[in-house]
Amino acid sequence: MSAQLAAGTYRCRDVAQSVAAAVEAEVTWVDTAPNYAFGTAESSLRPVLGTCPHVQVSTKVGFVPDSDRHAALAAGVLPYGHDRGHCLTRPYIAWQVARSRARLGRVPDLVFVHNPEHGRPDRTGLLRMLTEAFEKLEGVADAGEIGGYGVATWAGLSNGMFTIPELTALAETVGGPHHHFRAVQFPVSLIHLAVVADALDGCGALAEARETGLDVFASAPLGGGELLGAMTEELVRSIDAAASPAQAALLVALSAPGVSQVLLSASTAAHWADARGAAARKPLSPDRLRKVIDVLGT
Repeated sequence: MSAQLAAGTYRCRDVAQSVAAAVEAEVTWVDTAPNYAFGTAESSLRPVLGTCPHVQVSTKVGFVPDSDRHAALAAGVLPYGHDRGHCLTRPYIAWQVARSRARLGRVPDLVFVHNPEHGRPDRTGLLRMLTEAFEKLEGVADAGEIGGYGVATWAGLSNGMFTIPELTALAETVGGPHHHFRAVQFPVSLIHLAVVADALDGCGALAEARETGLDVFASAPLGGGELLGAMTEELVRSIDAAASPAQAALLVALSAPGVSQVLLSASTAAHWADARGAAARKPLSPDRLRKVIDVLGT
């Protein structure tokens, strides 16, 4: 099955407008987090989601938004030393998931553990913390308060802090064969080509996710916008000569083996129309992807 476009809300200037444009472009998945848009992203999505029951939504747990800190402290869910930055204790997870559910106005289809590697250089401690987080999320899922859970990471997989098989084993340990661990989210782009090169060789995070049946949400497919200025005519031609620069960059993520959803933060109908043009194109063949990798290196 080909990868689909999904709406990301990281760094969106106007979340409601961006997601409304995405829905008009027939996007059916929206990804957000409590700390996006200065803590307002989830609430901004509620009106759109309320009129679009077919659109699925994922959010995250982990970061402590400035706007939520006082309420979290008052609720007693932030232990000493976690009042700033990041927290994945059981009480905070339960509290933040309930808050997200209320703000979104619906049960999230997925809740990602958000950058669990944040501030935790000790691998053993990180895996212990993930086990506790998975235990809590399994309970929340069993109660019908979320559809499932996953892990969203920027560098945890690429720097070896944890692996897909380890995450799957943790989920099986705490949730049994019918666990609710469903997905992972990490960067896939022309900037992060090593994971694509590994997948073409049948190894690495993308191949492991596919083998275990996990959905993969590819984040930052345009490198936070940086790639658009780096798309030379030669690079575009090596990908697809008939594509626009943005389409060419998106095609790499859309064509990467094992990717299910490509998260795009686009603010206008014109941007989404261009993105739809990329999704409508024939995926790049493995040989074409290897050529791009050879041109740029990993």
